[in-house]
Amino acid sequence: MTMAFPSSRLAPVLAAAALLAACSADKPDLAEEEAAASVPGAPPGGASDLRARRAAASDVRQSDDLVEFAYAYPRDAAVIPRLAEWLDNDRETRRDALLAASRRDQTAAEKAGFPYRRHSHLQKWQIVTNTPRFLSLSAEIETYKGGAHGMTSFATVLWDRNRARQLQPLDLFTSGEAFDAAIREPFCAGIKRAKAAKGIVAEEAPDSPFAGCPPASAQTVWLGSSDGRYLDRMTIAIAPYEIGPFAEGSYRINVPVTSAVAGAVKDAFQRDFLPID
Repeated sequence: MTMAFPSSRLAPVLAAAALLAACSADKPDLAEEEAAASVPGAPPGGASDLRARRAAASDVRQSDDLVEFAYAYPRDAAVIPRLAEWLDNDRETRRDALLAASRRDQTAAEKAGFPYRRHSHLQKWQIVTNTPRFLSLSAEIETYKGGAHGMTSFATVLWDRNRARQLQPLDLFTSGEAFDAAIREPFCAGIKRAKAAKGIVAEEAPDSPFAGCPPASAQTVWLGSSDGRYLDRMTIAIAPYEIGPFAEGSYRINVPVTSAVAGAVKDAFQRDFLPID
């Protein structure tokens, strides 16, 4: 038996059905959206993938009479939950340290009758390379603590997607000594060229604090790639005072990944390097 509805009663029913269909089309099913979300480095599937996919680059700033603080990292790092968590913790640790030191120095300056000079910490993480396995990040850090001048330092982070863990570049090598031996010749030659480009003759006097060539493993190492697949080059970042007086500034020495360098790599990472010679 077919029941007929008056057109006056049927119209609202059809309108409601059409509205419900439109809403369903505009808003995909959450389960389907979560299943489609897939971010390298994040746990597979579920809401965590969805949150990671929606993550944005981070740029936190604070500027007042006490401090100037800035800490940023790119979206490529933000979409990896464990790496983003480490970066957020690092940011808060550095900001807390800056605030504590600034308040202490401000109080001391007031007691001594001296003007307080605002302290600062400015740090921005940037992508060195992003291969299928590794996300390599570099950071240049500018700090000021009220003295005659500020200071530059560097940081490095390497995220291993295969192992879902954070590494330091030297973790990929059998030892710091093996790394230094493999890289020493091109690294030291690069320092001489960089100094010459600034019109500076490298110190040779044995009693000079800046004579000779320091171990590359004691500096900041940034691993890079020219093809986006294999690690085949690196930069050694050297802060002021390491190989010259403050006036010389910092240095960035580019060094290729040679067969000697690749030979010092641990077996577990051999396939990720591509020597250029």
